[in-house]
Amino acid sequence: MLTQLSINNITLVDQLILELDTGLTAITGETGAGKSILLNALGLAIGERADADKVRKGAAKADVYASFDIADIPAAQKWLQQQELENGDEECLLRRVLSAEGRSRAFINGKPVTLQQLKSLGELLIDIHGQHEHQSLLKKEQHRRLLDNFGALKPLLEKLKQAFKDYRQAQQRFIKRRDNAEEISARHQLLRYQVSELDELDLQEGELEKIEQEQQQLASAEDTLHKCQQVADLCEGESEYSLRQGLNQCLHLLGEIQSKSSSLNEAESMLSQALIQLEEANGEIQRHVDSFEADPERLYELENRLSRVYDIARKHRIDPTELCQLHQQLSLELAELGNVDEDLDHLQQQAEAALSHYQVLAGKLKQKRQTAAKKLQQDVNKQLQNLAMSNANFEVALIALEEPSSKGSEEIEFLIATNPGQEPKPLGKIASGGELSRISLAIQVVTAQTSAASSLVFDEVDVGIGGATANVVGQMLRQLGERCQVLCVTHLPQVASKAHQHLQVVKTTDKAGAASSLSKLAEDERVSEIARMLGGEAGSEQAVAHAKEMLSVVH
Repeated sequence: MLTQLSINNITLVDQLILELDTGLTAITGETGAGKSILLNALGLAIGERADADKVRKGAAKADVYASFDIADIPAAQKWLQQQELENGDEECLLRRVLSAEGRSRAFINGKPVTLQQLKSLGELLIDIHGQHEHQSLLKKEQHRRLLDNFGALKPLLEKLKQAFKDYRQAQQRFIKRRDNAEEISARHQLLRYQVSELDELDLQEGELEKIEQEQQQLASAEDTLHKCQQVADLCEGESEYSLRQGLNQCLHLLGEIQSKSSSLNEAESMLSQALIQLEEANGEIQRHVDSFEADPERLYELENRLSRVYDIARKHRIDPTELCQLHQQLSLELAELGNVDEDLDHLQQQAEAALSHYQVLAGKLKQKRQTAAKKLQQDVNKQLQNLAMSNANFEVALIALEEPSSKGSEEIEFLIATNPGQEPKPLGKIASGGELSRISLAIQVVTAQTSAASSLVFDEVDVGIGGATANVVGQMLRQLGERCQVLCVTHLPQVASKAHQHLQVVKTTDKAGAASSLSKLAEDERVSEIARMLGGEAGSEQAVAHAKEMLSVVH
């Protein structure tokens, strides 16, 4: 509910801080006093379009703060959490700043927001009914919400929303596969061929390096043996030029020297080591020659395998070392594609099953909506009889949709005929401003026990009525105020006398200009105001007595 409203430099108001209570609050005042101040300020606070002329003359800017207690408004709490605008408690502060140049800024809990965000939250906090832009009864979505709340259909609707979501997802998967079936089939065939080819090649990780090494050894076998023999001859040959003979001769000559320096001794030692290394090297060469066998068939086999590996790598335009990784990737993709025809049939069956489930729930929802619509029509028309609209006929139309939706298989629209023989039509096309307010009042009273609204504002709901009907309006508004917060701008004493709280707008004029103020009336002040509204002369004993009587009946 709205707990506090602070208005600064709005039209005729300099500064005003207003504390508001639960129940029905009546707003009254002389014609032209500015009873719309509160509604204008509230409109700004919840995102209504702002004009620079709403800024008080001479002021640089206008400010409106609206504080709401959202403890019992879970939809608003959820919205704030989703937008990351919660402040950690059960109070929500809306602020609107309007400059004299027409620039506007919006804030929620002290954080800058867009005007659309302010408007979205405002619609969850307060519902304004009257001759202005915020007439929720002109929105079909509001009609559906009211009917579903009235019929306690929210649990079934949530199931239907999930069923619709499942159906759309299944349908999209089927359509995507169906529309790409030819392309997928071609890809499937190509993958099967490529994977089969790589399966046949069966190249193992690290195998290519080993094959290349073995192939190089076998391909150069003859040349290797020839060179090994040459090295052996140089090391151990009978020629006087062999390394062994040369080293032995060097050692013999150094051994004949009688007195050798340390340098010669070191040289002799090194040559001795060289001879030993030479013999060992020659032994290794001989072992290699003895163990080596030329294998032309193995060489042929290796060269064919390498040729196959290189050909497939060129076909895929990759390095041969990447073939094993490619094999894994293509095998995985082929497995994911599965059987194209079987998958398509399976996806179609899933989509049809999901649609069937949705249709079952949609059928149940439609039946319950039809039942709730009949009851709502009866109850609202009964209330309209009491509101001097005896010729009115209110209907709830269920209009079939061509395509399934998350809200059901039908659209909900409220229709009204205000004169006998008139075809019921949408509210906005038939009802006048005053009639729309009374129709709204009748609907709100009927749906009061199920409506999510916590604060309601009625502007001029009593236009064109009086007498006994005015008394009924007052009783209905008070009844509504027992469930939620109701603010009502009225000119009827019958309505004002039923209020739990009474606010009076007073306009003063001096040389500096005009100014309006809004104040809460004490009990004796309420008597005077209602006496004025009754049309009695100032201080008329008869009017005062009548006013006291009206108030005493209520209290």
